[in-house]
Amino acid sequence: MALFSLMRWVLFIGFFILSWYSFQAIKTVFHSKPTQFLYVGLVVLIYGSIFWFFFFDQRQNQMTPYRQYLIGLSMGLMIFQIVSVFFLFLEDIVRIFQATASFFSKGARVDEFFIPQRRVFISRTALVAGALPFGTILYGMFRGRYNYKVIRHTLEFDNLPEAFDGFTIAQISDLHTGSFINRDKVAYGFRLINQLSSDVIFFTGDLVNDRASEVDSYRDIFSSLKAKEGIYSVLGNHDYGDYTSWESQAEKEQNFKQLIETHKDLGWTLLLNQSIVLNRNGQKIVIVGVENWGTGRFKRAGDLDQALKNVHPDDFKILLSHDPSHWEAKVLPHRNPVPLTLSGHTHGMQFGIEIPGVIKWSPASWRYKQWAGIYKEGNQYINVNRGFGYIAYPGRVGIYPEITHITLIKKRD
Repeated sequence: MALFSLMRWVLFIGFFILSWYSFQAIKTVFHSKPTQFLYVGLVVLIYGSIFWFFFFDQRQNQMTPYRQYLIGLSMGLMIFQIVSVFFLFLEDIVRIFQATASFFSKGARVDEFFIPQRRVFISRTALVAGALPFGTILYGMFRGRYNYKVIRHTLEFDNLPEAFDGFTIAQISDLHTGSFINRDKVAYGFRLINQLSSDVIFFTGDLVNDRASEVDSYRDIFSSLKAKEGIYSVLGNHDYGDYTSWESQAEKEQNFKQLIETHKDLGWTLLLNQSIVLNRNGQKIVIVGVENWGTGRFKRAGDLDQALKNVHPDDFKILLSHDPSHWEAKVLPHRNPVPLTLSGHTHGMQFGIEIPGVIKWSPASWRYKQWAGIYKEGNQYINVNRGFGYIAYPGRVGIYPEITHITLIKKRD
C-alpha cells in the first residue's frame, strides 16, 4: 500500500511538472487569458479525472468505455506535453548559456543578470510538434479502432490431407466486448467475417474484459457468424475475471460459468483443453483448443498434454491458444507436432507502423517475439491475430483491427 501511495504522488508531481512546463509555450504564443484558462481547465479535468477514477474511486473497478476515453485523452495530452517540453527544454539550455555569457561579459554584476525571453517561434514549433501525435491519438480513438482489415494468408503443408486442400479459415480474436460502444460498427465487422464464407471460424480468446454480462447487448451480432464446419473458440486471460473485484469467490465462479454458457448460447464450440475432429471424404484434421497459457503474470490453465491426449502424432492439427508465448514455450518442443497454431492476445499494442515489405514495428515486439502475423519454425506455423477489439486505450494507430483469412494448401512436389 505504501508503494501504491508513493507511485500516486510520483505520478502527480510528474504530471504537474509536465503541465507547468508546457504551459510556458501556451503563455508565449497565446496572450489571451481565456485561452490560457481553457488549457489549464482541460489539464485539470483530464488528469484530475484519471487520478480520481484510478486511485480514489473504489466503487468503479471495471474498464468501462468512459474510463477508456479518459485513458486515451490523458495519453494524448501527456504525449503532447512531452513533445512540446522537449523543444522548450532545448531552448532553455540555449537561454541559460546566453544568460551566463551575458553575466560574465558584464563583469559578473548580479543586477545586470537576465535570462532571454522565450522566442515565439520555438513555442509555436513546440505546440505544433506536440499537436501532431495528439491528433494521431484522437484519430485512433474515433476512426482507427473500427478500421477493420481482412488479412489473407496462404499456407502450404506436406501432411495436409488431400480432402482439405483449399480449406479456408477465418480467425478473429480479442473482442473485449465491454469496450464496445458502437453496435453498428461491430455489426459491420461481423458482416465482413461472414462475407468471407470460410469453411470454419476460429475465435482465439478474450471475449470480454471482465464480466460475462458484457456480451448481453451483442448476442445477436455474435451469434450471426456462419461457417460450414462451425465456429470454435478458446478462452483468453481476460475471460477468467481476474482483473476486476468481486463481492465473493462464489460470484466470480458464477460469472465464469455464465461465460462458458455464453459461448454455447452463441453457437460457438468452446474447447477447454480438448480436441475435436473434422471429417471430409473419409479424411480428417483435428482442432485442438487449450485454455489460456501465458508467461509472466498471465494465467496458466492451458494443458497441451491433456488436449492432445487422444490425438495421433501423424494427424494434421490446428491449435487454438490465446497467448503466442505458448508456442515457443510448449508447442514447438512438444513430442506431438502441431503444424498450425492460431493465437491473439498482443493486439499489436494497438499502436505501431506497418508498411508491407518495408517495415513492421510495434512496442509489442519488445515483449513478444511473435506479436502479429505469420511466423514459421521448421514445418510449424503460428499466426498472431492483431485482435478485433481494444482495451485500455480506446483506439488503434497503425495496427488496425484484424480479420484473418487463411487458406490451407496441400504441398506438392
